[in-house]
Order: sequence, then structure tokens, then C-alpha cells
Amino acid sequence: MATTPQFPSDLRAGQEELHQVRAELSALLRRLPWSVEPSEGFRDDGGWRTVERPASPGWTADEQAEVEKLRGREHELAVFVSTHRFWAEVAAPDRVAARMRLKHAGEP
Repeated sequence: MATTPQFPSDLRAGQEELHQVRAELSALLRRLPWSVEPSEGFRDDGGWRTVERPASPGWTADEQAEVEKLRGREHELAVFVSTHRFWAEVAAPDRVAARMRLKHAGEP
């Protein structure tokens, strides 16, 4: 495999922010009720495993806005990182390995 040039600082910063936004979104979604809209709980034990959910009060307007904001920023960053001009400098056979190096360099 050929040597990959050094990642530009803006690309590295974009990837790091993408990791941060994804971690923040994941933590928020774990804290929120399972249903966006208020919903009664249910139990279904007719399948190969039992699925059970408690009643959900739904998400507040602020919670919905925060999720939407984070998902929007996640999308912007993913597009920025994946379409960065740097990738044109990397030989096609080496791009996947280079992308994985960048992706895993800043993971929490």
C-alpha cells in the first residue's frame, strides 16, 4: 500500500467533530423515551423473543429540536468529510484504508 499524505487539519477537525456529534446524539437518544409521540406501552411475546415497552410520554418540542439539530450537523459533517478535496490526492486503491485511518484516529 502506498503512503497516505498527512490529513489536512480541517479534515481531521471535521472528523473529530463528527465523532463528538455522534456521541452526543447517541447519549441523547438513550436518555429520551422510546417513542417520539406519546404512546401506550405494549408487550408482544408472539415472536421468537418478547418485546416489551413501557408507556412513553413522548418527546418535548425542545428534545425534538435538539435531535433534529444534532442529526443535521451530523449530516453536514459526514458530507464534508466524505467529499473533502483531500481524497482526490489519495490513489483510488488506498482511499478506503486512508478513510479508515482517519475515522479511527479520533474515535473516543
